[in-house]
Amino acid sequence: MALTAMALYKHLPRTNCGDCGFPTCMAFAMQVASKQKAATDCPHLSEQAKSALSEAASPPMKLVRIGPAGTGGVEIGQETVMFRHEEKFHHAPNLAVKIPASLSNDEALKKIEQINQAVFTRVGQELAVRLVAVDLAGLPSEKAAERTKAFAAKSRAPFVLMAEDPDAMAAAVAVVSDKKPLIYKATAKNAERFISIAADKKCPLAISGETLEQLADLAKTAKDKGVADIVLAFDGKDTARSIRAITTARRAALKKGFRPFGFPSMVDVAHDDMARETALASTFVAKYAGILIINGLDGAELLPILTAIQNIYTDPQVPNTVESKLYEIGAVNENSPVLFTTNFALTYFSVEGEVERSKVPCFISVIDTGGLGVLNAYAGDKLSAEKVVKALDAQKAAEKVKHRKLVIPGLLPAFRAEIEDTSVWKQVLIGPENASGIPAFLAGNWK
Repeated sequence: MALTAMALYKHLPRTNCGDCGFPTCMAFAMQVASKQKAATDCPHLSEQAKSALSEAASPPMKLVRIGPAGTGGVEIGQETVMFRHEEKFHHAPNLAVKIPASLSNDEALKKIEQINQAVFTRVGQELAVRLVAVDLAGLPSEKAAERTKAFAAKSRAPFVLMAEDPDAMAAAVAVVSDKKPLIYKATAKNAERFISIAADKKCPLAISGETLEQLADLAKTAKDKGVADIVLAFDGKDTARSIRAITTARRAALKKGFRPFGFPSMVDVAHDDMARETALASTFVAKYAGILIINGLDGAELLPILTAIQNIYTDPQVPNTVESKLYEIGAVNENSPVLFTTNFALTYFSVEGEVERSKVPCFISVIDTGGLGVLNAYAGDKLSAEKVVKALDAQKAAEKVKHRKLVIPGLLPAFRAEIEDTSVWKQVLIGPENASGIPAFLAGNWK
């Protein structure tokens, strides 16, 4: 049974030292009770207390880190709910692009450089491929080690090392063990050696079983033999079977406290057909994969998957907003257009992107609507002509330009007369209804 914050607090040092990252021991105890932290994250916990609390107070799903400590690694796991609306999902899935063993070193290094450059910006957030899946299948030990070392020198992202041969895996891990690669994957055939490698080098280990029962047995064996960080690996080819298995494992961990499944999951969805691979990856983004192994590097594939990750792993209880202020886009001057929009991040960045595309430097006044888009804010009484005028005054927009023209969203033509009657903005232009129309509008209406 899970312990209450007060029961946990009794085992803590109660010094309020703050070394755990929280101001008081009670605050830390509350985090542990809600499964956000492990009791062992307290650096001053006595051995007696650790023994008493370790199992009962640890999160239902372990946090697993792949890559070196500090910057450059990725974290998966430590989820607490089955469905996002219950709270939120904490650690977004990561894409691992596969480097086939069949590629020459030059071809592989070129692909790694492409992975290094696979970084995109969407609504102000950086989206990127954050893992490299190095396929070592069929390579002898010496070649596997040589290849892994060469790739590590060029890659910005941590590795998922893929092999079935324990000797090749041991050789590859040995040259990059300080970078803590994910060892993929231990099965019934090679489990003993793979577990030994992971335990010896303190690296995370992916395990796979033909059945959930076999998977649970392997997880327990790995943990008992000293592997601290485990990832449950599923084959994405049989989509329905894999979804059932990964969902069952997650439910068993979160709802039933079944420790052998208390680890994050990963799915290999690599497929020769780009459209199918995109669909499979997006499906498992929604259904609990912490890592997705794919082949593709085309932006037409990566962006839909990364967008799905961004959307699903946004906190549903916190509006995605930007700061409400006057933004300057481009080399603005006293003749530049003035536009306004809401502080919903997707709305703002859509407008900003189209203004940049127009090549016309503009001022954009962002109005605080509680994170709602234009129509929703208007319908919910979060946006009015009076509020727009007050925001423009507070942001001193009129002091930035010598004209008194204001461009308003095409969805709000009713604002025109009131703004002209109650403010210094005496010429209100009704802009396009969609952000995509901004470049043409500015080209035709602003000299």
